[in-house]
Amino acid sequence: MSTPTRTGRGRPPRLDPTRTIETALALLDEGGLDALTMRRLADAVGVQAGALYRYFATKEDLLTAMAERMLEQVGAPPAAEHDAADWAARLADLARSLRRALLAHRDGARVFAGTHSTGPNTLGIAESGIGLLRTAGFADADAARALLAVVHYTVGHTLEEQAALGRDGEAPADPQLLRDAVTAAGTYPHLTATLPTLTSPDLDAHFEFGLGLLVRGLART
Repeated sequence: MSTPTRTGRGRPPRLDPTRTIETALALLDEGGLDALTMRRLADAVGVQAGALYRYFATKEDLLTAMAERMLEQVGAPPAAEHDAADWAARLADLARSLRRALLAHRDGARVFAGTHSTGPNTLGIAESGIGLLRTAGFADADAARALLAVVHYTVGHTLEEQAALGRDGEAPADPQLLRDAVTAAGTYPHLTATLPTLTSPDLDAHFEFGLGLLVRGLART
C-alpha cells in the first residue's frame, strides 16, 4: 500500500476523503471488515486517528461512504422511457451488477448491509430502478417495494455467498460436512435427494434461480 507523500517541514498532506475511502477499501480487501479499524486506517493514510472524525464521525459513516463508492461499479440501467417492455430483464441486470460490485471487495455485502447512503451513486441507481418499474406500469408504492425486494434479495444472497467462501482467515464452508451429516442420519430422504444441488459450488446458478423467481413474480402482480 502506498504511503502518503510528505509536504514541506515533514508534515503529511491534507487528509483527502476520496483517497481515504480508497485506502479503506484496500484495507478491507487485505484483512476483511473485522480488521478494518479507524486507527489502522489513520495509520495507512498517515494522519492521527482523530483527523478521520472530521469527515467520518463514526465507523458507520465510513462504511456508508465505502458502500457508496462500491456502487460506482453498478451502473444504472438505460433510461426506462426508452423501452418499457424489457423492464424485467433490466431489473435483473441491475441485481447482477449490484452482486458483482459487492463481490468485488472482501466482505463487500457486510459493508453494504445496513448502510443508508444518500450519495449520487445510490440515489442514481434507485432512481433508475424505480423509474423503469413505474414506466412499466407499477404503482408508486409497488415500484418502491419491488426495488427494495430485489436489492434485499441480492444483498442477502451475497452475504451468504461471501460467508460460504470464507472470510477473515476462516476456511470456506465445507459441503462435505452437510453430506456426511445427512448420510449418517439416514432419516432425511428429501435432503438426500437434493444434496447435489444443496452442496453445489455453482453460486451463480443459485442466485439466478432466486432472481428469476422474484422477477417473474413481480411480472405477475
